[in-house]
Amino acid sequence: MTTTSNLLGKPINRVDGRLKVTGEAKYAAEFNVPGLLHGFVVSSAIAKGRIKKLDTREALAIPGVLHIFTHENRPRLAWFDRSYRDEDAPSGSPFRPLYDDKIVYSGQPIALVVAETLEGARYAASLVRVEYDSHSPETDLRARREEAYEPREGKGGYEPPPKPRGHADKALARAAVRVDAEYSSPVEHHNPMEMHATTVIYETDGMLTVYDKTQGVQNSQQYISKVFHLSPEEVRVRSPFVGGAFGSGLRPQYQLFLAVMAARELKRSVRVPLTRQQMFTFGHRPETVQRVALGASSDGTLEAIIHEAISETSRFEDYIEVVVNWSGLLYQCDNVRLDYKLVQLDNYTPIDMRAPGAVQGVYALECAMDELAYKVGMDPLELRLKNYAERDQNQDKPFSSKELRACYRQGAERFGWARRTPAPRSMRDGKQLVGWGMATGIWEAMQQQASAKAVLSIDGKLIVSSATADIGTGTYTVMTQIAADTLGLPVEDVTFKLGDSSLPKSPVEGGSWTVSSVGSAVKAVCEKVRERLFQLARKVRGSPLAKASLDEVSFVEGHIRLTKEPSRAVSLTEAMRHGEVLSIEEETLALPNMPKQSRFTRCTHSAVFAEVKVDEDLGTVKVTRVVSAIAGGRVLNPKTARSQILGGVVWGIGMALEEESAMDQKLGRFMNHNLAEYHVPVNADVQDIDVIFVEEDDSIVNPLGAKGLGEIGIVGVAAAIANAIFHATGRRVRNLPITPDKLL
Repeated sequence: MTTTSNLLGKPINRVDGRLKVTGEAKYAAEFNVPGLLHGFVVSSAIAKGRIKKLDTREALAIPGVLHIFTHENRPRLAWFDRSYRDEDAPSGSPFRPLYDDKIVYSGQPIALVVAETLEGARYAASLVRVEYDSHSPETDLRARREEAYEPREGKGGYEPPPKPRGHADKALARAAVRVDAEYSSPVEHHNPMEMHATTVIYETDGMLTVYDKTQGVQNSQQYISKVFHLSPEEVRVRSPFVGGAFGSGLRPQYQLFLAVMAARELKRSVRVPLTRQQMFTFGHRPETVQRVALGASSDGTLEAIIHEAISETSRFEDYIEVVVNWSGLLYQCDNVRLDYKLVQLDNYTPIDMRAPGAVQGVYALECAMDELAYKVGMDPLELRLKNYAERDQNQDKPFSSKELRACYRQGAERFGWARRTPAPRSMRDGKQLVGWGMATGIWEAMQQQASAKAVLSIDGKLIVSSATADIGTGTYTVMTQIAADTLGLPVEDVTFKLGDSSLPKSPVEGGSWTVSSVGSAVKAVCEKVRERLFQLARKVRGSPLAKASLDEVSFVEGHIRLTKEPSRAVSLTEAMRHGEVLSIEEETLALPNMPKQSRFTRCTHSAVFAEVKVDEDLGTVKVTRVVSAIAGGRVLNPKTARSQILGGVVWGIGMALEEESAMDQKLGRFMNHNLAEYHVPVNADVQDIDVIFVEEDDSIVNPLGAKGLGEIGIVGVAAAIANAIFHATGRRVRNLPITPDKLL
């Protein structure tokens, strides 16, 4: 086998780090051209009804205001739903900004003011007078749960709950020990640091260069092309840097539509940014109400699992998540019934948010498992080990790899779990109650098809490209590592380009599949370059490689060396010069090996251990320690990988204790639509987080053996904290977030 420079697995610094910390990295709202116009969105003040009258006269009188777009004067655009349906769209009829006078959710964009300055546009927007015919919105999931229905066919990749196996209800009724409880999680909003914005550069030839905050430049490009009847060649979408997204950029958001519309109509460059308040007027993590019922024998053997979930969606699309399926997969049990339903509300369609579905479903399951452990009188970790699933019973398949036992063992040892006293309220630190809890995490290991291009010049510099994104996860760095490792080049001689719709095709950046998908394409295209280099090197006069085969050489430090005699080598530059080749260019499409992969269930796993300290008088909770042990296949860069898990754990703390978008049911509006009242963890909330990467070899998931780590870090964290709070206080809180009032 051909060997390389062994860069994979090294904690290399982020190659884009200097650009970010010096402010040289430019984001969607930071690209400027002479004559740039500014747009400001006017948002609906009601959640349901119609616009009776829209008066823009006073706003248009403001100096510098050029135009105000409304449903009354917008241009004619694409007619059919399919033109508005993007790569990540669920089934239904996608939202169309400024389509008509109908209001379908609070904060809906109803006008766009375009002016010479942002300040002028914002002020003029405040002068747009709107009269509504208002109807009472229906936004209360619990009040409408009787209307729940099974979702229609949704977006690609959705797996409906498997058919029941065994007889779960009968097994539950006769079980010696039972837990039957309801758990709920609220609406959450993504709130990335960078707010959504689009800058459209109207070129002299009418072409559009669009800088958009997105997780898929080609998704945005295709949306623009279809909606505005443009060829892909007339639109170039770029997004070189993204200041966090967490799923909010998976679909084109309404500022993209409005900016492109304004630029085309005015034939000027236009920027449309959203305010922090407007970041609460599109997708969110849906509110979910779940019932989990577990039945077990007196020794803790699971005999029945019932998991039912009801989640919310909009009136116009069926947004669906995989919430309950994990309960039929994570533990060995022969009697399982799973059910997932939706309720339509007068909200915007939810959108994927880090570990969609799993973060809610696993939370409920893992809290129920903790409750069962107390009822049985068994250590929570021992209960999980007793019911460990060696095979996926949902699909009757083996796992491609599963080192969850090692996660349990190593996590427990690092945490000191053996020192835990089992009784609630039995551990103290002065006046504070101390609690230890744990939970399991799981997420899919997926690979999508992706393309990459590589150009190696005679000076030994390599440029590799794919239209993927880097939302802060480290894509730039890891792709650079893969390319450098494959061709034996120093990292400094490799440049990876992304975030440009003109580059080779890539899926949206999400689902923890970017390294698996784009990384496999980068590896494959660099291997093609490697083969061409080797053929050139063999033909060099007096080449020591003349009689060697590719699997007998190593690509190291810009040279091709005989693996058994490293001193005998040909430099890459020498091979190209002798062959009179100034550059080598290759492009390839990497496809998942479905005949091989489809025979296995492919997942990442984790074991999360948490310590909390609860003030008995005030009910305040501090998460003082978290140990997260991860089985995620091959870890290509421990530094960026650890950052992913740290971020997931921090978000899990927020989910457990703080995050909630509070809805005024009368107004149908999220009321805490700012970072002062939408609470997220800050430095004072985050203490010791210890990350363990368990060794896991997997040759099934993709050629790199990497499973992806973006999602797994958050799954199970909220449950571990909730379980620790019960251990500390003896009070079981089943509705997130666990705020002090629920503990007093």
